Amino acid sequence: MTETITGKKRPSSAQNIRELALDILYEILEKDGLSHVVLHQALSKYQYLEKQDRAFVTRVTEGTLEYLLQIDYVLNQFSATETKKMKPLIRTLMRMSVYQILYMDRIPDSAVCNEAVKLAQKRRFQGLKGFVNGVLRTVSRQKGQLQFPDLSVKYSMPSWIIDLWKQTYDQKTAEGMLTCFLAGHPFTVRCNLSRMEKGKIIASLERQGVAVREYKGIDSVLYLEHLDYPESLEAFQKGWIQVQDVSSCLPGLAACPKKGDLVLDVCGAPGGKGLHMADLLGGTGHVEVRDISRHKVDMINQNIERSGFSNISASVWDALETDASFVEKADIVMADLPCSGLGILGKKPDIKAKVTREALASLAELQRKILSVVWRYVKPGGILVYSTCTIDRQENEENVAWFLERYPFRPVDIEGRLGEELKSDTMKEGYIQLLPGVHPCDGFFLSVMQRI
Repeated sequence: MTETITGKKRPSSAQNIRELALDILYEILEKDGLSHVVLHQALSKYQYLEKQDRAFVTRVTEGTLEYLLQIDYVLNQFSATETKKMKPLIRTLMRMSVYQILYMDRIPDSAVCNEAVKLAQKRRFQGLKGFVNGVLRTVSRQKGQLQFPDLSVKYSMPSWIIDLWKQTYDQKTAEGMLTCFLAGHPFTVRCNLSRMEKGKIIASLERQGVAVREYKGIDSVLYLEHLDYPESLEAFQKGWIQVQDVSSCLPGLAACPKKGDLVLDVCGAPGGKGLHMADLLGGTGHVEVRDISRHKVDMINQNIERSGFSNISASVWDALETDASFVEKADIVMADLPCSGLGILGKKPDIKAKVTREALASLAELQRKILSVVWRYVKPGGILVYSTCTIDRQENEENVAWFLERYPFRPVDIEGRLGEELKSDTMKEGYIQLLPGVHPCDGFFLSVMQRI
């Protein structure tokens, strides 16, 4: 495959499957593509590939991103040319090859080396085939003696993020999070139980060869295994299920909507939380989901159309701009705001290489600006749900404290609302910080406040 993932050629061999992974990683690492978007687009384009080939591409892509910092450390131990000075395509090829050598035991190291050399030649880097072969074979010989100098390299996490968490959490908790980010993650869906009963959803999934495990804490959540791709499932096509992590199911549960409520989701793409609210309302009331761009709203509308719900709509709106027509109209405002994403590094590992310490303060300020606008939409006695998918006090607890000091809201006791497995002393104070490795979900922050 001599073209990028947007090309026409059809991967048909082990080499070409690796080349597809190479092109995906190149687009993510060298062209700043979003990992989940680029990978999804590629796998959707090549749906004719065997399930095991798609699984290989997925694992190489995600694994290389997860272990990128550690991989670069290893390469720099054995290469005379540092990774930052390598040709971009060769750098990507070396990174994905080292991942295979270190973490994919079923693939012989010799095969990894040979295929990497062939790919270097195929992509017109014949002059570097000796370099590729020599460095990779050295890594293969020396991998049993590798020692990592610190937690940053061991867990492939920028040191400043580890330092940030150590300021708040003890060593055991911090290492638990680091370990969890590198572990496998179950594929999670939420059932739209007002559309179809859970037993029939499970039966449909099992007929298509999917192994189903129920999440005990929330009745609507299922873990799926032996899944090829969700778009092929009857339950997905008919809108009975929504791909959604446990954590993103919590805002709807915490809000406790009543039949007939008017709900506004101010930053709602791709629409999962809004659809959950529509489901909880059982076809009553209305949910208005907004986001800043037409592209994002198109994604929301696609999910709405598939779901079959009639009590939900989507529109383009900048959350920083006041909509006078909505002031004091909403029973519930959902504010799942843009954040650093430090809670979802296990699913979007490219964030580790992109986010900076300076960005956290900037994002916290953006969140405050949005909150200072959207609180006006909550009617007296109504609910504001503030949430992020991060583990950062200035974006979470500090922002809630800032908000409560300035606006007419009080915390709402959410104890018992989030299922039996999610508990925290802070729930009586209206919020919870969920941590990977501690709780059975992504890192996530949730706060519920009522307008006085």
